[in-house]
Amino acid sequence: MTAASIYPLEGGCDCGMLRYRMLSAPLIVHCCHCRWCQRESGTAFALNAMIEADRVIHTGTEPELVETPSASGKGQKIARCPHCRIAIWSNYAGAGPLLRFVRVGTLDQPDHLPPDIHIYTESKQPWLNLAGTIPVMAQYYDRNLYWSAASLARRLVLLPQIEAYQARKS
Repeated sequence: MTAASIYPLEGGCDCGMLRYRMLSAPLIVHCCHCRWCQRESGTAFALNAMIEADRVIHTGTEPELVETPSASGKGQKIARCPHCRIAIWSNYAGAGPLLRFVRVGTLDQPDHLPPDIHIYTESKQPWLNLAGTIPVMAQYYDRNLYWSAASLARRLVLLPQIEAYQARKS
């Protein structure tokens, strides 16, 4: 099975009211080990698939967007099911509603999206062994070194919209 043939991927919350469809591969899948993600997820890390918002459609109930603090101080909006409160994705201040960081664990088949990179590992849990072939970064990283050419090209298409969004927020 090729990567393209697994899309669309579907997912949703625990109660089934909020459903979504991811239409294509994400730009990248982050496994974030920062303390904020540990606290928000209640576990050792968060596994997020970064994807353009227009490539993720919700097919059930509209999510509730909950403003929450973030390490940057700029906050984030977490899309949650209004009934069971499961977090489905986040929108961070930098790109706002244009990018979604989909919680991989909410996919019906989360095994299709393993991490591409481990980030903020300087605060990872000490018992977690990250030996293997997936890149491990103490903090963030240079996307030009770790993103695929296709993802970088998709980002260039989205960049004018992100810049316009940031200009409106200033």
